[in-house]
Amino acid sequence: MENTNKTANYQLAASTNEVLETETITPIKPNILKKLRGGILLVIGYLLSPLCWWNDLIFNLPIAYCFGYACSWFSPDLMLPASIAGYWITNIVGILFMQAGALDVLQQDKPRNLKQELISGFISSTAYTILIVALIQFKILEVPNLFPGS
Repeated sequence: MENTNKTANYQLAASTNEVLETETITPIKPNILKKLRGGILLVIGYLLSPLCWWNDLIFNLPIAYCFGYACSWFSPDLMLPASIAGYWITNIVGILFMQAGALDVLQQDKPRNLKQELISGFISSTAYTILIVALIQFKILEVPNLFPGS
């Protein structure tokens, strides 16, 4: 009787080990992590980019103001130009993040050229900025007069 129990226990242990060996937890594939990183970059980039209509009040202008304020420590005259530059930089960073995130999510495992991606993102965001400035200069877009005394 005791031998039968030992044999049954050995068979149970052997079958349990086989189940554990066949049902091992597979590690997360790097491709999934790359797509997750790309999705996060895409969302952050969208929030910083000029494509999001409500982002300026919540993200871009406070970041630009902090940048301008930090630059005004060196010279008080730098507050407004540095704020404008900070706003432009947040838009560029947003477009670059969106581009990098989209490439991570959509592109297969092809080699990427970081220099070409940076140049492309810089050119597209600069073209967007020039377009907006032109629309304002030709009075197609109206902006409120924030500094009436000047």
